[in-house]
Amino acid sequence: MDQPRRVLVVAGSDNSGGAGLEADQKVIAAHGCYAQTATTALTAQDTNGVYDVHHVPGEFLAKLIKLCVEDIGVDVVKTGMLASVESIKVVAESLEKYNLKKVVIDPVMVATSGAELLPRQAVRELISDLLPHATVLTPNVPEARLLLSEAGQSPPEIRSVEDLETIGRAARSLGPEWVLVKGGHTPMTSGLLVAETDDEREVVVDVLCGPGDTVVRFETPFQGTKNTHGTGCSLASAIASNMANGLHVIDAVRKAVWYIEAAIRTAPDFGKGHGPLNHFHSTYKLPFAPGRFIDYLLDRPDVRDVWKTFVYHPFVMAMGAGTLPVESFKGYLIQDYLYLVHFARANALASYKAKQIEDVVAGAKIVQHIAHEMKLHIDYCAQFGITVPQIEATMEHQACTAYTRYVLDVGQSEGWLALQVALAPCLLGYGAVGKQLHADPATVRQENTFWPWIENYVAEDYVAAVRTGSELMEKHAAAVSPSGLERLVEIFIHATKMEIGFWEMFPCQ
Repeated sequence: MDQPRRVLVVAGSDNSGGAGLEADQKVIAAHGCYAQTATTALTAQDTNGVYDVHHVPGEFLAKLIKLCVEDIGVDVVKTGMLASVESIKVVAESLEKYNLKKVVIDPVMVATSGAELLPRQAVRELISDLLPHATVLTPNVPEARLLLSEAGQSPPEIRSVEDLETIGRAARSLGPEWVLVKGGHTPMTSGLLVAETDDEREVVVDVLCGPGDTVVRFETPFQGTKNTHGTGCSLASAIASNMANGLHVIDAVRKAVWYIEAAIRTAPDFGKGHGPLNHFHSTYKLPFAPGRFIDYLLDRPDVRDVWKTFVYHPFVMAMGAGTLPVESFKGYLIQDYLYLVHFARANALASYKAKQIEDVVAGAKIVQHIAHEMKLHIDYCAQFGITVPQIEATMEHQACTAYTRYVLDVGQSEGWLALQVALAPCLLGYGAVGKQLHADPATVRQENTFWPWIENYVAEDYVAAVRTGSELMEKHAAAVSPSGLERLVEIFIHATKMEIGFWEMFPCQ
């Protein structure tokens, strides 16, 4: 086994375990890295607040950093609560002295409970001495605004996601290579405007700004919970751990955001105030957080290219451009109807194989969605002069037969989840194709014969079917073994190739 990567955390201690060094070490361990610490302060706190702070002398802090660097070594540095001007100076000098280049800075200024953790006079020192060393700076909105104000800039009021991007770009001018503006203080509507009422709070958007005007948004569902103690510390440590494990900054942040989302969602609900997170939600040797199986699957290198070939196939793009031969589309429609018959059979088989009644019902709902889609299909075929007797009299194309029998064979010979994964390229893929064509500015909308087909796969009925199928897979994927996971990937890749063969039944030009 490879040795774990080494992360040095320079931060304050939280005796209650939810934030600071204690949370950092849990996060780093959960990511398979080795944590070292240099303590800047001891705090007396619980989930209700911070009651006292004991500062560690700068000379002693410098020794802690020196010993970690010169003995075990350091791959990434993460800073949290620095507490004083003296500590900031020591950290900046140490980064230069030991040539430590990968640095994640969480500019801890105020605790979740509202307690001040960095004196105002130290903020300017942070800006001038430390931020130029940052690979990633991770301020929340109040911290970002304070940093910019102290630097003599006028940050905008936050009304939309674009304002977060403006603040992120401005914060980069203070020296960091990347700035992640955390959006937890400004929950947003689905339209990415700051929510004005509790009912409008639907998503949290974190915005990453980087070199060359790079801007990446990370959206997660808003969670109305009190269990957010140490969220900022934990996110920064997750980013540092991912970077130590070799991920690019964008990927490191993305996976850290997903990790924190799940940590909040599965929090143990300890304490009377802001409770701690569940830092060990994903330590069952699976490479994805709960609820992120599909994201993981589609992002695997052995899946990514074949999935892209399917979703952006020339047949698909010709539909978007309106250039697909109509006779090819008619032949495809007939075969697709024949396919849907077997797709419904496979989902009925999934209900039979299910062990829990909610899964049986969910499978039945998907069959109902398919039945509804087939009725729409018949109406759509009629517009092209294709009758039901004509459809039923048509022989299955060998690509249709091969694909549907493969899915049914998986359903007969393997478990419930394997069948769901065999069905997934169709269920997920048509939703992905519809979404990308619907959003693509190059897609022809006016006088495009195929536009109604595209709209069908972004309609709420189909979106609901995708949601139901996805939730079923996500629920069961968390219990799969590592070897079982690889088998599921194999099935998904083969079924996706079958989908590509389906596009290739008829010429696309």
